[in-house]
Amino acid sequence: MDKKVLILSASPRKGGNSETLCAEFTRGAEESGNTVEMVRLHGKKMGFCTACYACKKTGKCVQKDDVADILDKMAAADMIVLSTPVYFYQMNAQMKTLIDRTMACYYDERLSGKAFYFIVTAAEDKPALERTMDGLRGLTDCIQIGRAHVRTPVTYADPGCQGMRLHLRCERMAARRYSGQPCYG
Repeated sequence: MDKKVLILSASPRKGGNSETLCAEFTRGAEESGNTVEMVRLHGKKMGFCTACYACKKTGKCVQKDDVADILDKMAAADMIVLSTPVYFYQMNAQMKTLIDRTMACYYDERLSGKAFYFIVTAAEDKPALERTMDGLRGLTDCIQIGRAHVRTPVTYADPGCQGMRLHLRCERMAARRYSGQPCYG
C-alpha cells in the first residue's frame, strides 16, 4: 500500500483514550505497509484565525507559528486522521483552532482528494459523537468541494473503558479494509 498517513491528535492527555486509539490506528496502518507520523497538537503554537484573508491572495497564512508546518505535513500526506476528544459536545479547542487555520488550503486545494479518517472519543453516547462528527465533516465539506473521500471511524469510550473492549473497537477501526461505516463501540 505504502501511503503516507498523518495522524493529528488533539488530545491534551498523553496516553488517554484518544491517543490509545491513535496508537491502534497506527499499528493497523503500519501492518498494512503504510508510513505513519503522529503530531500532537497539544503544546503546539497555534494562533487563532483572524479572518484577514491574506491567505486568499498568497496561499499561506501570515501568522508565524507551528500551523504552517502542520499544513505542509497535511498536504504531503495521502491520508489524514483527525483525532479529538469530545468537550461540551464538540471537538476540543486544539482541533477547532487547527481546522480554522486550514483556510489557506481552501484557495489552493492542497488538501483536495485526501482521504480523511476521524477518531472521536467521549464519555457520552452517539448523539454527542454525531455533533462532533458534524464539525469535522464541515472541514472536509469545505476543503474537498464535493471530492471528499472520508471514512468515519468513531468510538465511544466511557471513563472506565479500557482493556479488551477498547482494544476490540480499535481493531475494528484500524482494520486493513474499513467498511466506511461509523464504528460506535
